[in-house]
Amino acid sequence: MASRSKHVKPENQRILRGEVLARERVSPHMLRVTVGGGELADEFTPRGWDQWFRLFVPRPGQDVLHLPGSVTLRGYARFLAMPDSRRALLRNYTVRAARPGEIDIDLVAHGDVTATTPSAAGWAARCEVGSPVALLDEGVGWAGDGTHDWTLVVADESGLPAALGVLASLPADARGLALLEVPTPEDSQPVVGPAGVEVRWLARDDHDAVPGVLALRTVVAATLPAGRPYAFVVGEQALAAGVRRHLVARGVDKRDITFCGYWRHGARPAR
Repeated sequence: MASRSKHVKPENQRILRGEVLARERVSPHMLRVTVGGGELADEFTPRGWDQWFRLFVPRPGQDVLHLPGSVTLRGYARFLAMPDSRRALLRNYTVRAARPGEIDIDLVAHGDVTATTPSAAGWAARCEVGSPVALLDEGVGWAGDGTHDWTLVVADESGLPAALGVLASLPADARGLALLEVPTPEDSQPVVGPAGVEVRWLARDDHDAVPGVLALRTVVAATLPAGRPYAFVVGEQALAAGVRRHLVARGVDKRDITFCGYWRHGARPAR
């Protein structure tokens, strides 16, 4: 399995073009798009863990990807100055799995998303084999140094690809606990990871429940293993911040916690 001790970011970043190879619904609330070909097949380097990237896809009605001329601040500024009708849709995602020449991307499918919705999930619902796509590898956020006694992984459905990537990258002798919140029991997925890491699927089964609340409540109520942990917490902003606050209050060193709010409940979606 993969092994590393510090943050990894590509030395020479550039946007890589490719295309859609396949699309499928893997659970009631998760769509998977497999991309590859072109520059992605030859130049994308899988790094394991929570490897993330910037995803560029066509908006509804677009058949050509208009991308930044460069990955500099000036290049992005010019890109963002383009009208929506011309500019590609840009979102951040995590590698769900990678094989030679192929990358799986899992996207949460909300009930109100249709093929005409101007979002990445809308793109996933309408894209076809051969549709253009581009990725900018941003590296890995996991920063565990291998000296901790056990690992805590917490995520809602938006953080599920990152959480499953981390579990698959842990050493075989790792111990710990993974709390993975999903909308329904049917949204759970097969897990590849160390036998010593207990995986608990937390199904909301309440369409009005705010994602992340159940996972946060479970962490607060849990009896955690003894010893020094390394915690990886991703998903809705209040979940990530709340788990970090709780762990610090229990004496966990802030340097032993990686947390990231991927989205905020109630926030207006980006255009």
